Amino acid sequence: MMLGVSVFLGSIAVVALMWAIKKGQFDDEEKFLNAVKFDTVEDLNDAANLERKKEKLKKKGYRPE
Repeated sequence: MMLGVSVFLGSIAVVALMWAIKKGQFDDEEKFLNAVKFDTVEDLNDAANLERKKEKLKKKGYRPE
């Protein structure tokens, strides 16, 4: 009985997910375009500095657990 209910509810979830993907519920074409529009020079400099720090730590052999 519980196995049947679990399979039924799981199949409903899969159908709902497929429907949402088909209808474009997860699409956001403008996300990256809007992010670029509203970035400032300071944000870009911060991102570049963060990448440099990551590279330095990588060269030192730092590995976060």
